[in-house]
Amino acid sequence: MSLKAVVTSTMVVFGALALVAAVSLVLLTSYLHRTTESLTQAVDGVRIAEQLEVDLLNLIRQTNPAGRIPLDTNRILTDREESIRRHLAEARLQELSEQERALLTEAEQAISSYLLQREGVRDVTDPAARARVLAAPLEAALESLERLVELNVKEAHLAQSRADRVDRLANFVGFGVASLLVLGGAAVLLWMRRSVFRPLLAISNAMRRFGTGRKRTRAPVTGPSELRDMSLTFNEMANSLSRQQEDQLTFLAGVAHDLRNPLSALKMSAALVTSGRPLTEERMQKTMALVRRQVAHLDRMVGDLLDATRIEAGRFELRLEEHDARELVREVAELYQGGASQDLQVRLPEEPVPLSCDPARLEQVLHNLLNNALKYSPTGSRVDLIVVREGNEAVLSVVDRGIGMSAEDQRHLFMPFRRASRAREKAPGVGLGLSVARRIVEAHGGRIEVDSRPGEGSTFRVRLPLAHAAAHPTEARSEVPTPDQADTVH
Repeated sequence: MSLKAVVTSTMVVFGALALVAAVSLVLLTSYLHRTTESLTQAVDGVRIAEQLEVDLLNLIRQTNPAGRIPLDTNRILTDREESIRRHLAEARLQELSEQERALLTEAEQAISSYLLQREGVRDVTDPAARARVLAAPLEAALESLERLVELNVKEAHLAQSRADRVDRLANFVGFGVASLLVLGGAAVLLWMRRSVFRPLLAISNAMRRFGTGRKRTRAPVTGPSELRDMSLTFNEMANSLSRQQEDQLTFLAGVAHDLRNPLSALKMSAALVTSGRPLTEERMQKTMALVRRQVAHLDRMVGDLLDATRIEAGRFELRLEEHDARELVREVAELYQGGASQDLQVRLPEEPVPLSCDPARLEQVLHNLLNNALKYSPTGSRVDLIVVREGNEAVLSVVDRGIGMSAEDQRHLFMPFRRASRAREKAPGVGLGLSVARRIVEAHGGRIEVDSRPGEGSTFRVRLPLAHAAAHPTEARSEVPTPDQADTVH
């Protein structure tokens, strides 16, 4: 499970709930607004109908000689009639349904009939006769207004009931969404505590313990994929550091072993020379030759150590000059021809192979490769040193028929302090020569390739750009990339 996916899903769910709550609130608010308007219109309808009843009763009082208001005058009667017509028009604006519209039409007709009847009996002097004539239309008008009042009251009750239902629904939605948000937030927090914070604290504790010197500490691979990747990365780094520490210890042991052998030989030679016993010239020459070989071996070992240190520090520099690769190969081969127990064959092209290189460093690479080929090849076997041109590259190959290497050994061949298992059994060494050689070749813009099989020998190819294809000017300097900048060959 990915932490990003969980957080994204949680935010989407919470956002959807918030959106539902917002939309529901808008819809409920709009519905409540319409319901309130309906309730208001119903109340206004009741008020207008009751006012019409009052207006009709006032007209009756105007025509009743026994009332407290003086006998009707034209102005007062006209005002009452205008008030009735105005309230009828206002009632038309407040109507809510077809039923109310029908009742209002019926009330208008009844009131109009009453007013017409009233105009018809204006000249009748007998109050009893006028009352008998106006009783029926007045009763019809008042009954129609009463039905209109009842209808508006009923509609007001219905609007109030709808408003109450909407209010309950709004409360349910609000409490439901709030409960879901609270429960969802609590669930997310519990999940974060169990699946995120605990693994994160475990990783932090593992890093702290590892930093205090507990090199076997590893982080638990649990929780979301991001934290598992973090744990795996930390564990890989811890394993790599542990391997480096083991390699360094192995390196120190190898250095001590390799230093002890030539130092023992030098110690024995010095003791022999200073023993006071007379030595023959032949014996002295053999002793001095042994001393020279051991000093050269020590010098090469110290040189590899210094070069490795400079490379790791990023302060290794090249002094580039234009040289013929054939001359460099000849000079290196001459040092081994005649003194090696193997058959060293050199094959060179007829045309020049110009290189822009540091000749001393390139000779160091060839010395390393050729020395390894001779050291790990059986006596009497053949070792080839070949130079060819392939396109814009010069290819310098060292081919032996020695012990060879497995695919697993080849993966770590150019790593510092790493040596093939069979190579450790065959000859001593600290495992820096090939690492330094690879960095030197890469600093020249080239690369080293290796083909090998156990028991069938090995072929090392150094591919370098020709001088006209290289981007290095003569006498220029080029820094070897640091370990972070250079890729390790696997």
